Amino acid sequence: MTARSRRTPPAGALHGIDRMVKNVETGRFERSLSALTAAGALVTAAEIYFEHDKASFGNKWMWVPVILGPIGAAAGIAGVTSRRLAKTVLPVAAATIVANGLQGTYLHARGVAQKPGGWHNLRYNLEMGPPLLAPLLVTLVGGMGLLAAILRREK
Repeated sequence: MTARSRRTPPAGALHGIDRMVKNVETGRFERSLSALTAAGALVTAAEIYFEHDKASFGNKWMWVPVILGPIGAAAGIAGVTSRRLAKTVLPVAAATIVANGLQGTYLHARGVAQKPGGWHNLRYNLEMGPPLLAPLLVTLVGGMGLLAAILRREK
């Protein structure tokens, strides 16, 4: 047996992107994406808490993404364990997270505009003002939950 024949995969073996596509087709990816949604919701909620704490939670809306983090994590875990919850609770929680992320993007844009010089002093205000694109990361976590909810479930 040559070295090359030892490295050649057996006929029909899937690697790389083909394996991922097969996981989506068979429904295995739905549970994984639900779990990633749960983990992402917790990580982003913790980061948001620390960043909003720096700003002393000056606006009551700053608490919403912090509260939605554990809710999204619970919905993601529920989506891993139960098909019914993956199709009911997870999309509601994920859609709420997406809506809050879009709202946060608007509020952060407004905060950048309210800094001295507004949009004319864009570079400085983006560095010193609220992070303009950070709420879109929360939107991505919610989007993962929505995608998990519409994917086929493994039998």
